[in-house]
Formats: sequence, C-alpha cells, structure tokens
Amino acid sequence: MTLLDLITAAIREDLPEGDLTTDNLATKDRPGRAKLVAKQDLFLSGTSAFEQTMVILEPHAKLKWHFKEGDSILKGQIVCTIQGNLIQILKAERVALNFIMHLSGIATLTEQFVRAAWYHTKILDTRKTLPGYRVLEKRAVTHGGGQNHRMNLSEAVMIKDNHIAVAGGIGPAVEQVRAKTAAPIEVEASTLNDIQDCVRLKVNRILLDNMNNDLLEKALAMIPKEIETEASGNMTLDRIPSVAKLGVDFISVGALTHSAPAADFSLQFLWDEQV
Repeated sequence: MTLLDLITAAIREDLPEGDLTTDNLATKDRPGRAKLVAKQDLFLSGTSAFEQTMVILEPHAKLKWHFKEGDSILKGQIVCTIQGNLIQILKAERVALNFIMHLSGIATLTEQFVRAAWYHTKILDTRKTLPGYRVLEKRAVTHGGGQNHRMNLSEAVMIKDNHIAVAGGIGPAVEQVRAKTAAPIEVEASTLNDIQDCVRLKVNRILLDNMNNDLLEKALAMIPKEIETEASGNMTLDRIPSVAKLGVDFISVGALTHSAPAADFSLQFLWDEQV
C-alpha cells in the first residue's frame, strides 16, 4: 500500500459522502491561512502524509514548513503555515492531524528511548506496526534517532521459538536455513543452554529474549564479540539504561510503534485574515 493509497482510504473513511456539517453551512470559499502549532515538546514526523492530505482536498493549498522531520520542536512553536481555501482545509483537518500526531508520537517516544540508552547500544523497532502503516511508522522511528529492524519477513532470517519448535531444536533450525540461504542468521535464545547452542553454531546475532538483567549479564559473558547481541522483551524506558550498561549491542522495543502516545498538535484557523 502506497502513502497515496493510505491517505485516500483515510479520507474516504472520514468523508464517505462529504462533510454533512460544513457542506450544509452554505459557506462560500474562504481564502485564508491556518497554522499548525505544537502543543507539547516533540520530535517531528509525518509531514508528507499531512501535506498530501491537505493537497488532495485543497489542490491550491500552499504549505510552508518551519521545521523538517527529525527536528526537535518546543511547545507553542508554529510547525507549518497553510494558505488556501479554509473550507477545504477544515475538511482535511482531522485526517491530516491523525497522521502527524501518530507519527510524531512515535518519533518522540523513540527519542526518549535513544537518549536513555546513552552507552553504545542502539535502539531498534519491531514489526509490531499498524497494518498498512509500517513504512511510515518505521520511518518515524528513524526520525527519533532509532534504527529499523527488518522491514518484513522477506528481508532477514530470524529464527524464533516457534521455528525452533517445528524444526526440533536450534541446531536443526539453523542447519536447515543454512542449507537454503547464505543470509545472516539471528536466533532467539531464552536460556543459557540456548546461548551455548547459538555460540557453537556461530550465528550472526543472538536475540536475548525476556531475560532479567542478571541472566542477561551471564549470557553476554558467554558470547564472543564477533556475534551481535540484541535484548528484547519487557524493555521499559526506566529499564533501558541498566540494560544498555551491560554492553548489549541492540535493544528492540515493540512499544515504539504499538504503544506510542500521539503527539499533541493544534490546527488553528485564522478566519479573519484575508489572503
């Protein structure tokens, strides 16, 4: 699904037969300006989705962005100024705001996790994304300073618990995959015995799954430097510094995309101004 497909579907969802309120106000076109204002400190993402939504409903709209994606914005700052027919911009308001609030929320939460992992540890996202929104949400993670894990199942090999179960163990799973592809292999490990198997098999990365800090420390001591390490599971913002301090290479956090609160914006219409 392209961004245009997603926006078109969202507009159709919100205006299946027009805007019953605005369309019946008998209002003429009202040229004017509106401004997008940050109502909290945030990191910006989603400008393309916001702008394209506006332009679809008001093709003559002119948007001037005062910040770029990934920028830090303070509460009260004007993010974007929009010029055009305010009646059409009013119809686009909710859909456009839904995009930029959701995506900036992801960027803002990601930046908090990245700042908490102030050692060499990198913060990764996961595939826990809204259907159709994956590209946008993963891009928002990068706007917050995080890094993307695999985009989809076609992009990388990651042997998890159910793969291990169906193959009959970590060894058979790794061997079967290696027989078919030369792609790097990441394996999920939840016990020290699993770690031993992964080290013996010389996998490329070990996912340390749902381990407490004591177990993480023991596991990391067993893993040679040439094998990358990734911690995952129950990774709250408060816990990130202590896990990063252990020396893990990556921490993957599903909450970046599935639980980020929406960033707060306001679209303020300047009805009394003439263009």
